[in-house]
Amino acid sequence: MTQPQNDLRETVRARYAAAATTVAGGGAATDCCGTADIEIDAGFGAGLYGAEDRDQLPIQATTASLGCGNPTAVADLRAGERVLDLGSGGGIDVLLSARRVGPTGMAYGIDMTDEMLDLAWANAAKAEAANVEFRKGTIESIPLPDNSIDVVISNCVINLSVDKPAVFAEMARVLVPGGRIGISDVVAEDALTTEERGERGDYVGCIAGALSFAEYRAGLAAAGFTDIDITPTHSVADGMHSAIVKAVKPVAQKSAEQAAPCCGPSCCS
Repeated sequence: MTQPQNDLRETVRARYAAAATTVAGGGAATDCCGTADIEIDAGFGAGLYGAEDRDQLPIQATTASLGCGNPTAVADLRAGERVLDLGSGGGIDVLLSARRVGPTGMAYGIDMTDEMLDLAWANAAKAEAANVEFRKGTIESIPLPDNSIDVVISNCVINLSVDKPAVFAEMARVLVPGGRIGISDVVAEDALTTEERGERGDYVGCIAGALSFAEYRAGLAAAGFTDIDITPTHSVADGMHSAIVKAVKPVAQKSAEQAAPCCGPSCCS
């Protein structure tokens, strides 16, 4: 990784470490795409979750929410599934996912920030969530085996990555064939140049690093995903949108020999 990329990653890590420390001390973090208190801003963070969801969790999980959407509301989670949250922060989406998949399922969170991981584990203990696990790592190199996850979710984190093709490839690697993604992220209109995206906000503020709609689709397709759908939900800046991103890892295609119909004992023996 080049030095500028290392610098960007460290800037992101430091910003989220500070947010976790603030929350652990009884304060409230600010959302990743604005400056309003997340508890009162309906467009970001905890304001994007229903009161019923928020009331299920420790206050530190909701006040640490820094996202631009609610991926658990769109991922259609089912009992028994294994869910992975990329950039899990204080654990709000992991804890909500754990409730949805039930005791026969599992919810994993990956985060690179020690302070956020400590906060997430503390929140899991307060929520008495037994089917969760948080691991330290980057979303460009996920510390989980191949074909081990049914659903990947993420909340306004992939736009912060310094190597998005690696993130897409890692999602495809850990998903089982037929697995899916349900992601909230910031996406730019196709007409905006990289420079224009940078003018609308800094990298840590979720704006400068955002892909365009076309770039996002192309990146997912290059990683092997199909059924790609990107739906904008609300504006976060001029020409920039919070969006729901869905896609599927296809089931491996059978070879021609495997797919050929059996014509009787003479050809199938």
